[in-house]
Amino acid sequence: MAKGQPPARDGRDDMAPEPEFVQLLTPEGERVEHPEYSVDFSDEEYRGLYRDLVVVRKLDTEATALQRQGELGLWASLLGQEAAQVGSGRALRTQDMAFPTYREHGVLYCRGIDPIMPLGLFRGVDQGAWDPIKHKFNMYTIVIGAQTLHAVGYAMGINLDGRIGGATPTAKRATAGGNGAGLDGDSGDEAVIAYFGDGASSQGDVNEAFIWAGVFHAPIVFFCQNNQYAISAPLERQTRVPLYQRAAGFGFPGVRVDGNDVLAAYAVTRTALDNARHGQGPTLVEAYTYRMGAHTTSDDPTRYRIASEVESWQAKDPILRVRRFLTNQGIADEAFFGEVDEQAAREAVHLRERVLSMPEPDPLSMFDNVYPNGSPLIDEERARHTEYLSSFAEGAHR
Repeated sequence: MAKGQPPARDGRDDMAPEPEFVQLLTPEGERVEHPEYSVDFSDEEYRGLYRDLVVVRKLDTEATALQRQGELGLWASLLGQEAAQVGSGRALRTQDMAFPTYREHGVLYCRGIDPIMPLGLFRGVDQGAWDPIKHKFNMYTIVIGAQTLHAVGYAMGINLDGRIGGATPTAKRATAGGNGAGLDGDSGDEAVIAYFGDGASSQGDVNEAFIWAGVFHAPIVFFCQNNQYAISAPLERQTRVPLYQRAAGFGFPGVRVDGNDVLAAYAVTRTALDNARHGQGPTLVEAYTYRMGAHTTSDDPTRYRIASEVESWQAKDPILRVRRFLTNQGIADEAFFGEVDEQAAREAVHLRERVLSMPEPDPLSMFDNVYPNGSPLIDEERARHTEYLSSFAEGAHR
């Protein structure tokens, strides 16, 4: 049994030491055992997880660069949170439904969604163009914490439809993103996962979602990526107890996991989803991780945190620890790592090219898809906007 113990940030005497968390892979790349959680991956699946982590980080880095060059209006980086997202994303079964914030690019990738999709949103050419039902991945939510209520409502619907507890047909073995790491379910029952950050945990919507989920025994996993800051507000300015312990007050279990350990993130999420799927209700998972970069590209983290803190977390880098593990176990060699780096670079270049070639949207397209069967009000607004746009064309000929 191995667990980590992150220290309190500000060293105040009245701050209780942080409790231990579930860990299966140390920062040095050593596999450790835990009495409740485990993984049993093949060498190919371990290599697949590493590939996911590297590609997801490279695409995220490219998106940040695109924003800095004026090609995106904004970007919310996941730098440092790759293990929490890839681990939890690969733990999902095909039938499970995910409700993201605006930072779950790694989960989106694991669900098999084209990584160009969120960039269209942040470039302002669409409002998110993937099919939530097809991919079982809801649209990005900008309003902090609102997606947790949407997720609970969806999960309550699963209960009402009887799609939990073995009531649905057996599902075939499949993977969400195709790398082989992780959908080993034996049931077609469904579960829901809702992502949010430590800052969102202070929002009323999130606490209301906890109440509804607990009271109605909803099959949902609340996955909190505790990256230590709500923009510039550190964790100790938001809570006096570890976030996962809040679950007890709402009547369901909570667990803290090393959010920089992709294996532990997978194992804990898989167990929580299985419990939900089998009719055991909600779980709060707190992935204890760190946002290595800015909150978004409009943020300057040097104004509220010190360099030594960032450096201490860089030593716990989620990609480096998997690379060390693969090397120590003889599962991968330098040729493999080089091939993964080359693949990630190719995908990043391809992503950049596609972003730069995105067509400007037709202004009238904003009225499409507001209502499935149209609306007299939308028709009137479209007509007025058409007339407004036409006025510029008429003026150009005068």
